[in-house]
Amino acid sequence: MKGMLKEFKEFAIKGNMLDMAVGIIIGVAFGKVVSSLVGDVIMPFAGVIITGVDFTNLAITLKHATGDKPAILLYYGKFIQTMMDFIILAFAVFLLVKGVNKLRKKKEEPTPAQPPPPPTKEETLLAEIRDILKKQA
Repeated sequence: MKGMLKEFKEFAIKGNMLDMAVGIIIGVAFGKVVSSLVGDVIMPFAGVIITGVDFTNLAITLKHATGDKPAILLYYGKFIQTMMDFIILAFAVFLLVKGVNKLRKKKEEPTPAQPPPPPTKEETLLAEIRDILKKQA
């Protein structure tokens, strides 16, 4: 049992596991921000442009209410809003990944090589001796 607890502890504390947990938490919060952006900022403007339509209330009545039974509605406006959430969120993630990839490329690019220093007097003299020996051989 102690071995299993130790193994679980190593698994749960691994860097990748913690990174993933942080990513999920930030992702959920980011999703809420995007939903608010779409629902509270973008869709009202779209509604004004399309003559004051509130997208969340757009629906088709499939079956009218009868007695105690409520009407059955198909809320296509909520679907439109959810699709807008998705498109904006996907675009934001695309821009984020593109920026991270750009930063990674900058890190991976080697620094420009400096020209080699000029040969020392000893190296020049040794090269001349080598060339003379080649000519004699």
